[in-house]
This record gives sequence, structure tokens and C-alpha cells, in this order.
Amino acid sequence: MRHRSLVILTSVLTTGALTLTACGSRDDDKGGDSGSKKTEVVIGVDAPLTGQNSATGLGIQGGVQVAVDDANKNNLVPGVTFKVQALDDKAIPASGQQNATQLVNNDKVLGVVGPLNSGVATQMQQVFATANLVEISPSNTAPELTQGKNWQTKKVRPFKTYFRTATTDALQGGFAADYAYNTLKKKNVFVVDDKQTYGAGLAKLFTAGFTKAGGKVVGTDHVNTGDTDFSALVTKIKNSKADLVYYGGQYDESEKLTKQLKDGGVKIPLFGGDGMFSDTYIQTAGKTSEGDLATSVGQPVDTLASAQDFIKKYKAAGLKGDYGTYGGYSYDAATAIIKAIGKVVKDGKVPSDARAKIVEEVGKTKFDGVAGPVSFDEYGDTTNKQLTVYQVTNGKWKAVKSGTFNG
Repeated sequence: MRHRSLVILTSVLTTGALTLTACGSRDDDKGGDSGSKKTEVVIGVDAPLTGQNSATGLGIQGGVQVAVDDANKNNLVPGVTFKVQALDDKAIPASGQQNATQLVNNDKVLGVVGPLNSGVATQMQQVFATANLVEISPSNTAPELTQGKNWQTKKVRPFKTYFRTATTDALQGGFAADYAYNTLKKKNVFVVDDKQTYGAGLAKLFTAGFTKAGGKVVGTDHVNTGDTDFSALVTKIKNSKADLVYYGGQYDESEKLTKQLKDGGVKIPLFGGDGMFSDTYIQTAGKTSEGDLATSVGQPVDTLASAQDFIKKYKAAGLKGDYGTYGGYSYDAATAIIKAIGKVVKDGKVPSDARAKIVEEVGKTKFDGVAGPVSFDEYGDTTNKQLTVYQVTNGKWKAVKSGTFNG
């Protein structure tokens, strides 16, 4: 999982600026060729827009903005004008919870895309569920978010309002482990994680898959988000004789870790998950990132014919952030919400139970998105299980394997 300011046709609203008190017919904006009034509907976005992970977070915001612009241009929902309310969670769970409350209290908000981080999602889900407000994350990969804490033995969906367009770490961790052992032929791995929901969970699943395949974990350690000095950890890894380092966490720390590893004489690859898959990782680590690997959900968006129009619009709008990681999934998440709204809001009239009805309609979603087919299973998980391994080659992420993993 897996990031800068962005104000291209984006409406950043605050609770204090709103005086509406109930869901009803809201005729705020004039629009359309006839000059008839249109109801304003807001798609909320929660992501880290500054600080940690902001390049990826801004990519999420940008993906939603392109979807909203398309919906308005094509009059996808007659009688409705869509706007975006983007809130910065700074990758902090408590901030995400506060943002969730703010979005719920804005009665124009009929759906939310985000957050980026699984740890943030754990603090937002209940808020949205209580308000019957649909939430679709383009990037959360922790299995327990959709399948419950005991998902490995008994899957139970905790919140009917939560969906995601990214597949889970249950598949991503095993996919990476299989590639490390059977394709890279690595036998001894040192596993590091950042102690966060996403990072620790991914590292645990990679470890299980790697040892099951026949590999050996020769050492483990943890870091804190925001750490910059990894000298002691480099020494541990060097002494372990590992031939690979697996890192569960985001690019902010791993880009520094890999540089210090290589500078310290440990010439082995660092392998991570989608939280590491960002151009920022390569830009910061420089040449020391060469040969490093990361898994990410789906297929490379730049290679998909279905995504070319999206990429063109994203660039033309001058939107900031990294669209390549989750931009396409964010576009598809927003589109799923917009399509559901179209089934519920007729001629600009918003029924009093609109939010609950939209949740039901999102569950029925089925369309071809820019990042692949979009639909959800009984847990709210995407049915698109495609994954890709990328490797830094000549200063760029290059896809080296795509496919599905069934354990």
C-alpha cells in the first residue's frame, strides 16, 4: 500500500462552511445546457496528502478527481453535479477517524474513496458503518478489514459499508514469497517490518509463504515510521548472511534502508509490497535501488489499453502525485460510487435513505474499469486478484511477473 498540494477543480469543504442539516433535494448549482439547477453531491477522499506517503495519497486524490470530472462532463447522473472533498490524514489513524466524522457530517457526501493505509482504515470503518456511508479503498490490503480478525480460520465481514478495489495481503505476501524462492532462488531472508497494520501483516504472510516453500528466515527486526538511521539494522542483516531482505512497510523508510544497506556493503536486494512501489522510492534511493523488488496489485496501469485515456487526462490536468500505484483503482472506486448514486438519485432528488441504498448498489457493482474488471465478493473484496512483481531496472520499475496466486 501505498503519496503535495492539489487543487485542480477540487472543492475542499469544511464542516463549518455547511449549514445543511438533512438529506433531501439540494438544488445548489446551475448546470446543463438548459440552465436548470443541479444538486451538488460530494465524493469524499481520505489519504495522506502531505508528509508520509503523500506521493501515493495525491495519486488517489487525482484518480478520484478525473472520475468526477468525467462524470460531470458526460452528465453521468442527470440532475447532479459532483465535487470532491479531499481530507489529509497524514497517514495517522486518529486523523483518519476525525476525517471520517467530518465527511459523515457533511450531508452532501454520498461516498468516500480511501484511505491509503490499512492502519488508518481500522479507525474509520465504524464511523462510516454507523452512518451507512459507503467507503471504497483503492489500496488497503490487510485481510482483516473485510474478513475479520480471525480471517484465516473463519471469515466474517465486519462492516457492510466497506469495500476495496485492491486485492489483499493474503495473496500479495504469498505471491512475493513464491517469486523470491522459486524464481529468484533465494534461500535465506531477513524480514523487517514497520510495526503498522499493513507492514507487519504483510511481513507475516510473506514469512509464512517463504518458509512453506522451503526457505529460511535468518533474522527479523522492526523499525518505526519516521526512522532515518538504520546502521544497527544494517549490521544485523550483514551478520545474518541473508541473500534477501523483505520489508513490510512504506517507501519512506525502505528507500533509506536500501541505500544504507548498499552503502554498508550489503549487496543484496530489498523486496517489499505495494507500499514500496512508488517512483519516489527510486528517486530517493537512487542507484542503490537497482535490482530491488516490489509487488503491487493489478497489472501495470501504463500497459493497460483501458487506462490510456485516464492517464492522458490525469497528465493533461496537471494533477500531482503518483497515478501509477493506485490512481486507476481510485478512478474505478469513485466510478463505482458514482454509478451507484445514479441508481439512487433520480433527477437530482436525494432520498432520505440515500446512503444506505448506495451501499446496496455498490455491492451489485459490475463494470469494466480502467484498471480491470470491477466487482465485489460477499466480503466487499475485489474479484480482480491480479498481482505483479516489479524490479528496479535502469532506474525504473519494470514488471517482471504478472498473474494470480491462490496459495
